[in-house]
Amino acid sequence: MITWEDFVKIEIRVGTIQRAELFPEARRPAIKVWIDFGKLGILKSSAQITEAYEPEQLLGKQVTAVVNFPKKQIGSFMSECLVLGCVGDAQGTVLLCPDRKVENGLKIA
Repeated sequence: MITWEDFVKIEIRVGTIQRAELFPEARRPAIKVWIDFGKLGILKSSAQITEAYEPEQLLGKQVTAVVNFPKKQIGSFMSECLVLGCVGDAQGTVLLCPDRKVENGLKIA
């Protein structure tokens, strides 16, 4: 069990995908995304979501991501945030998204 204090350390924010492209150099199939988090700027991530999405489907989509993890080098790409999704579905990982458009950068509580 974690405490409330542990949970509030995790900064989960909403952002809009501005750019997406396949990441063939990754060990596991992935898509590179550039996400606009408003005042936090644009952060990059490598997301293993190729079973459920094509890059062109992601443009303009709002997603949730953890934005306060340390950066992680994935091959030639520096991932700056962790996009959140439901893992284990037969369709592959399904992204967690707001059900209506909200301001980029809003915090999930």
